[in-house]
Amino acid sequence: MFILTPLSIFASLIIDMGITERKEKEKKDLHKLILQAAMETFLDKGYEDISIRTIAEKIEYSPTTIYLYFKDKDSILLALHQEGFRLMNTKMQVLEYISDPFDRLKAMGRIYIDFALENSKLYDLMFIRQAPMKALEFEDEDWKEGMIAFEGLKSAVQECVNAGYFTFKDIEATAFLIWASMHGMCALQIGQRCIGVISEENRTTIIQKGFQSFLELLECSKQKK
Repeated sequence: MFILTPLSIFASLIIDMGITERKEKEKKDLHKLILQAAMETFLDKGYEDISIRTIAEKIEYSPTTIYLYFKDKDSILLALHQEGFRLMNTKMQVLEYISDPFDRLKAMGRIYIDFALENSKLYDLMFIRQAPMKALEFEDEDWKEGMIAFEGLKSAVQECVNAGYFTFKDIEATAFLIWASMHGMCALQIGQRCIGVISEENRTTIIQKGFQSFLELLECSKQKK
């Protein structure tokens, strides 16, 4: 007859905790594996060709297993879109070392454009495709990534106003104008809408020249100190 002792009970609890922790780790590892495979598939084949089945085949699991972690394709794309924002945010960290607010605002624009052009498929998913927004709507959640990024831009504009660079009254409208200008240039380039419209002379440098012209407009709106 087996007699329970405090030591045997403690050992049993330790074993149960170990099993629970191992299962939790296995779940996290598989979740990470699914997203890694999804990202590779997305970057390799694009939006149209990514599916639950192609991801399952890549990691050699059944599609049913994928559905245990993600409701559908849109929820996977939402997770990839969130990863895109994490990547962009790491690029933005250098802004912490720029003390002048106007210089910081200009650097923010350059980083944004460089990220968009270097990660065109991710940018398309982050700012153009509707799939992530559909997943958020289904889950009744706000677009937190977009809100955080926009709040950062608004803060940069506000600092420029506080430092006496601008006289803009509506910070949100000004931030939206800046974002829309950067996004518009990136979206036109990524969507290949500049071909046949922009002169051959400027076609390869139109984004850089457009950004420089935008900075000159901002310079004109600066107060004379």
